[in-house]
Amino acid sequence: MRPASETHLALLQAAHALRVERAESGQGATLLELVHRSQVGYKVARALVPKLRDRGQLKIVGERHVDYRNRPVAEYAPVEPPADLASGPGWVDLECCLAHWNR
Repeated sequence: MRPASETHLALLQAAHALRVERAESGQGATLLELVHRSQVGYKVARALVPKLRDRGQLKIVGERHVDYRNRPVAEYAPVEPPADLASGPGWVDLECCLAHWNR
């Protein structure tokens, strides 16, 4: 698997930063908020966020009504690895690997 690009890392860092800011409310970040925070172009983010979700690095935590769209938009948050498995060296989520392999 190729290493993550700077845009992937910028989007993930933005998701982590917004999650820390909104820890008490539990609200996730919309795609537009990730774009503004990460300074990544909208078209690029729109293509990368679904890939990050499919890889298991972002998850949808809810929906929110916004004034710039008629339908509710998804709220994203970074996925935290389980505490007991995150400390192990070389841990890989086998289920995620098999999901990508089966496509």
